[in-house]
Amino acid sequence: MSWGVTDNLTPSLSAPFAGGPATPGLATPGFDRRSLLIAGAAAVGIAALPWGEADAAAVRAAAGKVFGFGVASGDPTADAIVLWTRVTPSPDALPGSGRGAPVTVRWELAADKDFRRVVRSGSVVATAVRDHTVHVDVTGLPAYTRFFYRFQALGQTSSVGRTQTAPDVAGRTHALRFGVVSCANWTGGFFSPYRHLAKRDDLDFVLCLGDYLYEYGNGGDRYGPDELAGKRDHAPAGEMVKLADYRQRHALYKTDPDLQAAHGQHPWIMTFDDHEVCDNAWSRGAENHQTDAEGSFVTRRRLAYQAYLEWVPLRLPDQRGAAGTRFWRRFRFGELADLSVLETRQNRSQQVTGADQTEVSDPKRHLPEPAQMAWLTNGLKAKSSWHLVGNQVVLAQLRVPSTPAVVGQLAGMLPGLSSPVPGNGYVFNTDQWDGYAADQATLLGAMAGANGDAVVLTGDIHSSWANDLPLDPGAPVASSVGTEFVCPSITSDGFYEIAQRQSAGATALTTAVQAANRHIRFLEGIHHGFCVTDVTPARVQVDYVWISSTTSPSDPRLDPAATASVGASWQTVKGSRVVSPAAASLGARADRPRT
Repeated sequence: MSWGVTDNLTPSLSAPFAGGPATPGLATPGFDRRSLLIAGAAAVGIAALPWGEADAAAVRAAAGKVFGFGVASGDPTADAIVLWTRVTPSPDALPGSGRGAPVTVRWELAADKDFRRVVRSGSVVATAVRDHTVHVDVTGLPAYTRFFYRFQALGQTSSVGRTQTAPDVAGRTHALRFGVVSCANWTGGFFSPYRHLAKRDDLDFVLCLGDYLYEYGNGGDRYGPDELAGKRDHAPAGEMVKLADYRQRHALYKTDPDLQAAHGQHPWIMTFDDHEVCDNAWSRGAENHQTDAEGSFVTRRRLAYQAYLEWVPLRLPDQRGAAGTRFWRRFRFGELADLSVLETRQNRSQQVTGADQTEVSDPKRHLPEPAQMAWLTNGLKAKSSWHLVGNQVVLAQLRVPSTPAVVGQLAGMLPGLSSPVPGNGYVFNTDQWDGYAADQATLLGAMAGANGDAVVLTGDIHSSWANDLPLDPGAPVASSVGTEFVCPSITSDGFYEIAQRQSAGATALTTAVQAANRHIRFLEGIHHGFCVTDVTPARVQVDYVWISSTTSPSDPRLDPAATASVGASWQTVKGSRVVSPAAASLGARADRPRT
């Protein structure tokens, strides 16, 4: 199927995010999988709130404070940063309720945490139109400088957040180090990895590659360990479909103290994958969407995007020429590196399923729409030591052996695995770049001719990988054109959980995958956590930080006090375009931002 069908119903949300002072309101037009057809109430999204009792109390408690959902910052550039909070003006103004009077919110950005040296300040009006969320795009700031910020309203003051502008200084090469996260499912476990990210003082930002939250409910579609049922449940209790559902779910995640801490300590650069809307989404539908019960998919997606833009600290880029809403954007870090952040769900062609996989090579099928692909490949032509790519799904070509044992173990996990590619095993997952082979070849070809080394940073697959990226992995001597590092999940199930928490089974699965793909140099599917990526002129190094339980052999996701340590370190040396083991985990930064 061609990529060409786009969502004409998606509104342009760029005005309050594109730069300059925050706009106080954004006028946008306004169940569970087994619910009745969504009608008018779904369109406005402010119906009664179907809270799940186990964790609805946390949202109500947060809403009992003016700034109970914390503070955040994001999209740092050389001279600007986005500040975020959610204000609750009255007890009835719960997230998603559509209730609550407008309230004036004052914000301050200071050079010190005691706010003796305030460098910028102002006020905005938070309204129910945007669920009383606040975005302030503070501009005209000095590069590579650390700041502190806070909000004040209704006689209360928020917690103090820390942020910084980007190390993007002409003629200078500064240190660049950042966290990489993906796949945080509330019902999958406690968010301990975020706590350990928040403890770090050496990161420029956190790069979130998608699945920041999950759409599932607490019933038959519940996702996560049984031990947490009734203890860590989703609110609302059903699947997200309406605007109110998405707003409430974002609010629930923002009550987590570890996530609040990570947002408060570092600016975030964010993109979404599928679960922010619905599992395995494509341009006109999703695997987990039923039109007869849940209404129009494009309407559902529009509402999900609205809630996402309300509840995360993101600045939309220029919308001219966009098919729908443009989220893809680029960040620069002097002559050292640039970072292209992709969005590969809104306009992608439908995934190939069934026995015949020849369609994966159809050049009319696209993962990123052609305009985004042209932007990405043109960016690789620019002069830069390192071209970093923030990417949702695995780029490396992956095949699994066609043995019944391996296929049987993985078939329930991965769509499209039941079909062979003649002479080349089975496509691992047609939801990845492998399912869009023409686009995959285009990107790899552009990486081969890049003016600098391309390093792809990926999430989605709930495991830790370090991959070479050859044009033809099956060639006798496969020449790599770039590298890919894949971060583990925060809590979502990986190989270990698919193997029913059997380490031997998880190891057997990862060993089989790696044996069939010699360009997969490192693969570990047991641990959860995050990555720390460090960029210097000589190399890019990735430390895989994994959590461990304090009550071994318990699942560390069940332990809110889980510890963290570096489990592996891999790198790519400048000019090599291959991955290799690093000699040691990362040490101190070469320099630090100004304070």
